[in-house]
Amino acid sequence: MSTPLGPDQDPTLGSLMAERRRLLNLGYRMLGSLQDAEDVVQETYARWYSLPEKEQQAIVAPLAWLTRVASRICLDHLTSARVRREQYTGEWLPEPVRHSAAWTSAGDEGWADPADRITLDESVSMGMLVVLDSFTPAERVAFVLHDIFGMPFTEIADTVGRTPAACRQLASSARRRIADQRPGSSTADEHRQIVTAFRHACRTGDLDTLVALLDPAVESRSDGGGKVRAALRPIIGRDKVARLFLGLMRNEPEVELVEEDVNGTPGVTVRIAGTTIAVLAVDIHDGLITDVWMVLNPDKLHAWTGYETR
Repeated sequence: MSTPLGPDQDPTLGSLMAERRRLLNLGYRMLGSLQDAEDVVQETYARWYSLPEKEQQAIVAPLAWLTRVASRICLDHLTSARVRREQYTGEWLPEPVRHSAAWTSAGDEGWADPADRITLDESVSMGMLVVLDSFTPAERVAFVLHDIFGMPFTEIADTVGRTPAACRQLASSARRRIADQRPGSSTADEHRQIVTAFRHACRTGDLDTLVALLDPAVESRSDGGGKVRAALRPIIGRDKVARLFLGLMRNEPEVELVEEDVNGTPGVTVRIAGTTIAVLAVDIHDGLITDVWMVLNPDKLHAWTGYETR
């Protein structure tokens, strides 16, 4: 495979590389992992540059080609991921991103845009990504491509290998499941106020206040990936979850809880000596915390440990 040229040498490269951000956003919503999304983008461009020049020139819409190829790679990855997840230690959670998460594979090619970003909106909230992870690979691809990226079902059909009507049904099924599992989320202001109260109750050891903030059926899930100590199964119930977090605070007296947006939604980072060791995201319904997702796997915290803010 020939080495990609810089933008001054290849006039089509500028427009192709401008698609990086879209492809990264696509990959992250498909896979819930920054690293996997980056791998998808790398593989997509590798396939483009492995094409003979005549085949490249015959492609009428290169950007659409890139999107289609990236989507197929994601579909293959999602299919194989189910097998890998069976070997994962404990709960698997999506990789959290911070409000200014930079993600680029510029490497030695300094001409690549260093400002690649994951666009943060409801489609990448931790709650949404957790629901998306419960979909079949075909459902997730059809939903993400159509409802988030606006791709017509006729094009999605070519990617998924099904008829347009079947892809429409996949997206519709995904939509219903999201509505069933994520009814009436809180407003941004309410979410932030409850997160602030949660952090304060944990920091002060106020058990009664902490319990009052939690839904009776609240679930706490932790992802340590076998790299650090974490609960291997969900902790369910407000008393158990409240005591879990107060116990963590007692066991780590030097711990610091910092409010910070997680995937565009108010959350909490857990720091010791200024280093982030965990990222917490929560879902709130009817004024109570219904889900707590705590990512401790250091392999999923690179966006948070690369630099720290005060």
